[in-house]
Amino acid sequence: MVIAKEPVPGRVKTRLTPPYSPDEAAQLAEAALCDTLRAVRAMPARRRVVVLDGRPGDWLPPGFEVRPQGTGGLDERLAAAFADSAGPTVLLGMDTPQVTPQLLAPALDIGAWDDCDAWFGAAEDGGFWALGLAAPDPGLLRGVPMSTAHTGAAQRARLTAAGLRVRDLPPLRDVDTADDAERVAAVAPGGRFAATLARLRPTDRR
Repeated sequence: MVIAKEPVPGRVKTRLTPPYSPDEAAQLAEAALCDTLRAVRAMPARRRVVVLDGRPGDWLPPGFEVRPQGTGGLDERLAAAFADSAGPTVLLGMDTPQVTPQLLAPALDIGAWDDCDAWFGAAEDGGFWALGLAAPDPGLLRGVPMSTAHTGAAQRARLTAAGLRVRDLPPLRDVDTADDAERVAAVAPGGRFAATLARLRPTDRR
């Protein structure tokens, strides 16, 4: 599952403004989403789902189901996404366009869930970019404080406190600020995100 927001100017990547305009920030958000979906599409998953706030556009490739996001805070929306799933499920966001099939492979390969109840991908800003649950339980997310410097630690602690055996995916940087965008594009120079950033970045913004 990819939890995503329709890339509409003024509703996505607002922390990129300034230096980027709302329209440019939306272009970067769409590019990040496209790179993320491309990586997910390459994985050997039985189902691929976009849990969407908004409407699908031409950025949505074939092979994905679309579900509307639930209501409430982010913890409630993540919980609702897992509540609508059955069997081992991996959820990630749209803020890590540097994600690759190789990074996701440990959680989706054959044997990924042997002696494992959860996969966790920490984000460098203190959040998390991926969460996999062998048995989706929305109660594992409800009430976890979101969008703080300690969200990732709190979420991982919730998993271990429930007695789950947790394995870790590599930490990744979320794209929130212009500096994040530069750093992520440098890590994944061949993606649509990097190409969009290069096109939008005039000399006086460097």
